[in-house]
Amino acid sequence: MSTTPITWFEIGTDRPEEAERFYGELFGWTFEEQGSTNGGSYRVTGAGGDTGIGGAIRATDGTSPNYAVFYAEVADVAETCRRAEAAGGKVLVPVRTAPSGLTLAHLLDPAGNHLGVFTPP
Repeated sequence: MSTTPITWFEIGTDRPEEAERFYGELFGWTFEEQGSTNGGSYRVTGAGGDTGIGGAIRATDGTSPNYAVFYAEVADVAETCRRAEAAGGKVLVPVRTAPSGLTLAHLLDPAGNHLGVFTPP
């Protein structure tokens, strides 16, 4: 059996203009209207660039809810957190560095969607 790569993400929100502005300001993403689905707009971005995305299953101790989140690789996690707050987002999990040297944080966009940012070791 071959593996199936993750090659797409979707952010569902009742405030698409605000989400588009937030992600545009934070990551430089641009969006193009691709029609509508169920009466709402569908805005496509080439945010992945030339690199793909990977993933993992992380075991939790059961004290937090299950979740699914996408991560964006950034040059400076702390600066990205500052920019996220300036753009109307919130820092959900403050900047931390794993023993491996990976630095990461979790954010909430203005509509309350969870995302992660990281810098590799």
